[in-house]
Amino acid sequence: MPNLETEGYLPAFVAKMQGEGLQPLVIDTFAYYYHQVLSGETGLVYDREIQPVDLQDIKDFDQLEKYAAAGQRALQHCVRIVLNGGLGTTMGLTGPKSLIEAKNGKNFLEIILKQADHSGVQLALMNSFNTHAATRVALSQINPPRAPLQFIQHKFPKIQQTDLQPATWPDHPELEWNPPGHGDVFTALYTSGMLADLLKDGIRYAFIHNLDNLGAQLEFRLLGYFAELRFPFMMEVAEKTPADIKGGHLAMHRNGRLILREAAQCPQDELKAFQDITRYRFFNTNNIWINLESLVSLFEKERTLHLPMILNPKTVDPRNENSPAVFQVETAMGAAVSLFDGAAAVKVPRSRFFPVKSCNDLMALRSDCYVLEDEYQLRLNPKRTSAGKPETVKIRLDPRFYGKIDLLEQRFKNGLPSLVECESLEIEGDVFFESEVVIQGRVAIKNTQNTQTIIKKGTIINQDLIF
Repeated sequence: MPNLETEGYLPAFVAKMQGEGLQPLVIDTFAYYYHQVLSGETGLVYDREIQPVDLQDIKDFDQLEKYAAAGQRALQHCVRIVLNGGLGTTMGLTGPKSLIEAKNGKNFLEIILKQADHSGVQLALMNSFNTHAATRVALSQINPPRAPLQFIQHKFPKIQQTDLQPATWPDHPELEWNPPGHGDVFTALYTSGMLADLLKDGIRYAFIHNLDNLGAQLEFRLLGYFAELRFPFMMEVAEKTPADIKGGHLAMHRNGRLILREAAQCPQDELKAFQDITRYRFFNTNNIWINLESLVSLFEKERTLHLPMILNPKTVDPRNENSPAVFQVETAMGAAVSLFDGAAAVKVPRSRFFPVKSCNDLMALRSDCYVLEDEYQLRLNPKRTSAGKPETVKIRLDPRFYGKIDLLEQRFKNGLPSLVECESLEIEGDVFFESEVVIQGRVAIKNTQNTQTIIKKGTIINQDLIF
């Protein structure tokens, strides 16, 4: 029998992971976090341990133009790694988010492939066990001129909250596992052999970002700055707005290293300070640059990467709130900033951060607020700039009628309204839009009836409407 006080049910977890063919390094990594759970660790980071980062502590993107030429020279030594592990479940899909139509009739994967082709950078995809097969099929259909490299994210067993045993769910045993967060990208690179292969091919720098962020395009000045100053790790941050109060922020740990603190790592009684955008001014865009030689050195020194743990309370079946309560052990990629001596951060424009997490975001992306240029670069529509409108349009759609992609598309099947002069749009109730509708300024549309209301073709809306 295992010593439950010191080991818990670790042997059972080890046996389960071995049965799935997971490598010893992955098992050792999970064991490291499981011992933290046993000892009562929560992964929380307290205010007393950190202090805010000031603008004087980091470089501004606008100051880096002189490094663009160096970035062009370094391109041959760079790989762009895109995190392709997410499913579109939040928006009502069961397949990879990468296959959702994003802009101009093309899905995220197609646009990313076009961007990589135009820039000439080697592309690599980190798929999850949920997305790998479908992504391979999609790539065979697209047949890009230069096929991307692919490797697979690991998986961790879920932990029962009641007794810290391995979670079981016989009806759907695949739900007994969770992707361990995008912090796994480093270990997956290492165990897959891709890290060694990249280095052998002369690749020294990696630019890593989320697939659903089409603003994260390879930028020569950032690559040049990263390469010339020989940083081991660099994080792109942006200045917080009131819309970003829940996002993780950059701070300085009392040990002198930069640190990323996510909302899940903030004690409940410190949430007000966490959300103070005048105190913690910069959030992580999850656009990351890493020196691959530095990463190898860290693995050789530490063997396992001790990223800060995020202990995520869930139910074993996320669609069934009555299923057993579990913990998911996860880590964040950006948290690696605290592992490297000499890690840096750079403040970038908001245009490099445009994630699509909901149908609200998807509507904004598909709208005329943004244009996809010939080289497949996503840009703010110049008409929006000339109209003096903010970079982002705030959209809040009634989830009952617009929360899933099929519902959204049903109500805009004749085309989205023009939002180029819109600052915010809120829709409550069931509203159908005919073609060529224009929305200007700040608009709230409310349908209080039990039947669908229709906005007629060519309507210009510049004030609130109640039906």
